[in-house]
Amino acid sequence: MLVCPECAHEWSATDNAPDDDAGSVRDANGNPLVDGDTVTVIKDLKVKGSSAVVKVGTRVKSIRLVEGDHDIDCRIDGIGAMKLKSQFVKKA
Repeated sequence: MLVCPECAHEWSATDNAPDDDAGSVRDANGNPLVDGDTVTVIKDLKVKGSSAVVKVGTRVKSIRLVEGDHDIDCRIDGIGAMKLKSQFVKKA
């Protein structure tokens, strides 16, 4: 048995990892995202290299999930194509 030194949780060394998929993308609330979802921005986001700002509550339709730090590829009306981090959106 293995024991966590901080919380004293015990588990077997042969247990598999939790059911959480390492490759899945989740929004700020922990909901899984898939290609084609509609999301809402939860924080004002400055657009790098521009004075434009993506405001809170902006709905983004038909997202595409990609690998990397910015894991959402999308098109935002009035701004154009952008990459977003999933931690700044919630599923609509």
